[in-house]
Amino acid sequence: MGNLKSWQQSPQHWCTTREEPSNLKPRMTLQDSVNLDALNKYKQHLEDRYIKCKQDMSTEYVPAQKKADLDEEMIVLLKRRDLAESLNKDLKFRHQRLQVISHTLTSWLKHNMRIPFEDVLEKIQKTKAIFGDENFVDELFEDDPSKTKEAMIILYYIERFNELISLGEYEKAACFAANSPRRILQNIGTMNKFKAVGKIRGKPLPLLLFFEAIFSTSQAFKRPINADLTVEGIKCGLSEKRLDLVTHWITQEKLTFSEKAGDIVFAYGEQNTYHKPNCLALAQIIYNECGLHKKALLCLCKQGQIHEAVEQLQQLKDFTFDDLINLITVCPQTELVKCLTQERDGKPPFLSFALAVLHLFSVDMKKVGIKLLQEISKGGKDEIEHLVMDDPFCSLEKWQDMANICLQNGFENLSSDIMSILRSQAGVSEISEDDSINLMEHVFW
Repeated sequence: MGNLKSWQQSPQHWCTTREEPSNLKPRMTLQDSVNLDALNKYKQHLEDRYIKCKQDMSTEYVPAQKKADLDEEMIVLLKRRDLAESLNKDLKFRHQRLQVISHTLTSWLKHNMRIPFEDVLEKIQKTKAIFGDENFVDELFEDDPSKTKEAMIILYYIERFNELISLGEYEKAACFAANSPRRILQNIGTMNKFKAVGKIRGKPLPLLLFFEAIFSTSQAFKRPINADLTVEGIKCGLSEKRLDLVTHWITQEKLTFSEKAGDIVFAYGEQNTYHKPNCLALAQIIYNECGLHKKALLCLCKQGQIHEAVEQLQQLKDFTFDDLINLITVCPQTELVKCLTQERDGKPPFLSFALAVLHLFSVDMKKVGIKLLQEISKGGKDEIEHLVMDDPFCSLEKWQDMANICLQNGFENLSSDIMSILRSQAGVSEISEDDSINLMEHVFW
């Protein structure tokens, strides 16, 4: 007990396994540890230290990922430095070459051109080792000054474009390509240079910058952007999820559309349900421009514009039975089948109702077929009789198959009505399975 008392009276510090930094407050004594004011004071000290540590973390430390980013940026900058040094060396060489030419011509002028000009040319040619280009002199003294000037401008654009690419100035390089004379930089080769750059963290995709630039200036040229670049541009825009840009390009810019471009937009809509309506409308524009009316018609149907599609179908003469069957297979909508199998403006239907239903059941689209049977059964026997009598496409055998389908799927009354109508036809006492004559054939006898 005495030892405990003496231990309590002697000031003792808490034990620690490491040395405290010199700027920290000393540990509390035992007496302070049972003193409320001292404890509150020490608590405030710890809270201040906590706030200070948090501030230090935000100002004096950075995440490890930052170092990795800086290292990556350093590598890019070193590559740019190497390219810039190479370009600088090339420019120095050209400067020296032009100095030789300038000095030679100046000297000739100072001597009042007494030396024959052929000798001056010979003197320049002797410095070929400095020129490094045996065709340079011929180009320099081209007979047609306008061609020389144009060639120099084109050369300048190419060299400047390559310089901008090497320096990583991709937006400027894209503008240079878009405004190049004779559109010499608007080609697949230029596109591949931007594609080779790839993605740069925190910056727009260089390839997309290229397409934005050339498409935005397409209206200024007499000829539109070619089909290959159009396709690649649309693919690039969609891969970057920039449907807004693709929409603008297709509706406003001067491009060359193709079936492939339409298929790409159509497929993107099939994969992205949210954007499907817009993609179908854009694909329809492209297909119509290319004269691909069957695919444009499909886009209309998939957008639910059935009546507009049927009106356009009336104007098409090359739409076959197989095309109609393919249309309802790809776009199995009951409204579409009903419109195709009914009279319109006094004209016969495009497709037999029985053949359409039989086809849907044969390709595992039973739900759509049953919906059609439900719709037709509501109309009663009169509507069924109208369908059978006005069907110029379907044989007796197929209508018998239709009756069997109805019977198998719970439409007994509909099946009975069909068989009754078939038996009641003039000159038909019994329908055999081998009978394949057209229902309307008796009218012509």
